[in-house]
Amino acid sequence: MDRSVADALHRSQVIDLTTTGRRTGEPRRVEIFLHELDGQLFISGMPSPRKRAWLRNVEADPHVVVHLKGGVQADVAALARAVDDPQERRPLIEAAAARWGRTDVDLMMEQSPLIVLAPAG
Repeated sequence: MDRSVADALHRSQVIDLTTTGRRTGEPRRVEIFLHELDGQLFISGMPSPRKRAWLRNVEADPHVVVHLKGGVQADVAALARAVDDPQERRPLIEAAAARWGRTDVDLMMEQSPLIVLAPAG
């Protein structure tokens, strides 16, 4: 992986994420925020009692593509994993909440989607 792409992945930013539709098998692209904490890449979202389609897609097929679209533009294949374990979730949810200026960490722990990403290569 090109060094500029690797560096860009580790800056919190708005990206596009392509998943594979769990029923259709078709690519599904959504704009979302990529976070980084201590070298770990992750994606979360605002709290909602309903499970996001992109999260269901990741659970069905963990192969995703991260589309960088800021200063560095690139498409990066990755494996995604949903994070349900509270001890693993808390530091990542707290980091996302802090970046967004939110104070409702407990609600986010309960209702926010969370995946970690392992870029290919």
